[in-house]
Amino acid sequence: MHTSGTLTRPDAITTSDVVVALLPLIAVVGFVFLVTGLAIPVLPLHVHQGLGLGTFVVGLVSGSQFAASLVSRIWSGRYADLRGAKRAVAAGLVAASAAGLLYLASLRFVEAPAASVAILVLGRALLGGAESFIITGVLSWGLALVAAHNSGKVIAWIGTALYAAFAVGAPVGIALYATYGFQAIAWVTVGVPLLGLLLILPLRAVAPIPRAQPSLATVLGAVFLPGIGLAFSSLGFGAITTFITLLFADRGWTPVWLAMSSFAGAFMAMRIAFGHVPDRVGGAKVALVSVLMEAVGLVVIWLAPSSSLAVAGVTLTGLGYALVYPGLGIEAVSRVPPQSRGLAMGAYTAFIDLTLGTANPLLGLLAAGAGLNSVFLASALMVLCAAIVLIRIMRTGSRTSCPTEGD
Repeated sequence: MHTSGTLTRPDAITTSDVVVALLPLIAVVGFVFLVTGLAIPVLPLHVHQGLGLGTFVVGLVSGSQFAASLVSRIWSGRYADLRGAKRAVAAGLVAASAAGLLYLASLRFVEAPAASVAILVLGRALLGGAESFIITGVLSWGLALVAAHNSGKVIAWIGTALYAAFAVGAPVGIALYATYGFQAIAWVTVGVPLLGLLLILPLRAVAPIPRAQPSLATVLGAVFLPGIGLAFSSLGFGAITTFITLLFADRGWTPVWLAMSSFAGAFMAMRIAFGHVPDRVGGAKVALVSVLMEAVGLVVIWLAPSSSLAVAGVTLTGLGYALVYPGLGIEAVSRVPPQSRGLAMGAYTAFIDLTLGTANPLLGLLAAGAGLNSVFLASALMVLCAAIVLIRIMRTGSRTSCPTEGD
């Protein structure tokens, strides 16, 4: 069924066909983000315990990936719109494999932690840029395959694959690290993206829509409010992915991977069960309920006296965060013409990168001064700011259009 070549944009497909149409893209996302899932619980341990560096450096290493994603989001979105989503995904897969080579290079300097972590930061930055091209390209590709009223499902299912990879990757990453060290994570990072490349090469590309493109400033203006809401809500995600394993290790709670897997599992279950709801009810309404749930989960982690209550808080945070991205994503893509969806999704997702690239090092400083659990209270307060933005979106209306150049 899949052969090389280029297709024009197909007619709208029925809702029941959405998942089938997306299966190859879902598989690619699962492959690639398995690499990230393996590293999420391991990197803080490698940097903090293996290299003997502090929590600020842990946040810096984590944040470098998102900072690089921020720089590359707009480029990747425009590239997908003008050159085609398939090319964007392929370029990202090659770069992701190269990031693994930098991971390997960093291990040659473990006796000089500053040099080792500098190379590791470069690897994380390259991976951040790679993931930007991959996820923006896949979303653009998926949105081109289905009818506009299924946009939320595309965003939700692609995200489900991402977090399924996180859920699987967390315990596997800890097991690999415990048995073979960070070297195993590096080699998997080299190899797995190449498998993803083999998977997409036979797929037909969807041709870019040959129309005038809105200016970057116009698209950024159109997605600004949904993006700000996403930025605030993503602080909870950053707190979980960067600091939850350190909290468990610091308090002697085992297994340390359980928290990350619980977050990813809850996220995935919510997406699978309720991923269709934003399309039916409205993206902003669903996102508002979700951020309130996320904030409560973070407060539970802050107060948790035991691992079981902390896992409950992590699970609630995952359930809440699950529908924020597709809910606000619907608001973002509804504001731009079809030929600019890649740029719109790139600009919209860049708000996550802006938040995590800047906030993670600051949260690391907070953890060093006030304790690891303080990170989760601070994140909860910031997540609540997303509710204010969502109320504004609901009051001002979510459906506007952005003119193309020359209109």
